[in-house]
Amino acid sequence: MGRIVLAAKITHVPTMLLSERPGKLYGCRQQAIDGHKEIARRGRANKADTIIVLDTHWLVNAGYHINAGSYFKGTYTSHEFPQFIQNMDYEYCGNSDLGNAIARKAMKKGVHTESHNIESLTLEYGTLVPMHYMNPERDLKVVSIAAMCTVHSHESSRKLGEAIAEAVKESDNNVMLLASGSLSHKMWANEDYEANNGTFTISSEFNRQMDLHVLDLWKKGEHKTFLKLLPEYAERCSGEGNMHDTAMLYGAIGWDKYQNRCEQIGEYFPSSGTGQVNVIFPVS
Repeated sequence: MGRIVLAAKITHVPTMLLSERPGKLYGCRQQAIDGHKEIARRGRANKADTIIVLDTHWLVNAGYHINAGSYFKGTYTSHEFPQFIQNMDYEYCGNSDLGNAIARKAMKKGVHTESHNIESLTLEYGTLVPMHYMNPERDLKVVSIAAMCTVHSHESSRKLGEAIAEAVKESDNNVMLLASGSLSHKMWANEDYEANNGTFTISSEFNRQMDLHVLDLWKKGEHKTFLKLLPEYAERCSGEGNMHDTAMLYGAIGWDKYQNRCEQIGEYFPSSGTGQVNVIFPVS
């Protein structure tokens, strides 16, 4: 019997990579990097063998899609920020059986989901950035699920999360489940970016206050209240991928029945107008 051994909401900002390079941004995201490493350490301590990433940088316009490739290898340059992420080599083993099982479970729930094992279907940076820090030994298998969902409901994402939990339970895998995306995600307007020191600021005080309120709810275990807020929070605060990664995460850990108090790992921080954080959702 498999199990989800760790669940977390995580950042994937590309400035984490710049933080490692000599220059004016050197060290600027060290606490976020340390958070990734601590999350991975705890997952390994609980004998994780597979990481499922709910990736808000993988955009889909119809159905849900799972990259269930058996093997991933390539060199990645971001189309969005080629000045930030370029020539990034990666190589990971996948978990096709688990990816395919999730799709089958979701289809039985009436959620159209396709699982793919296509050599040329590459990974997006919502998966690659956390894997860079959490899986440097390349010993953990990777499954990536599209979570920038443009025509989908949170209810169907909840059901996909349930399918993830059911498929994991029927597998032999110990899984780290990562919702890879920001909290608020209103990017600075292009003409305002430099004027507002965009790399290190948030574009809306309302968004910042809402992010902090959400973190407080999570820390107190007030998840029923958060889920009532989720649709409007995602819309009004421009949640990344409409926060479908978060809906999937909650679906996998019990939705409104989940009561555990969350643990924030490191600081909440603004980046390019958005609100970023690493948070563990403890699972029994």
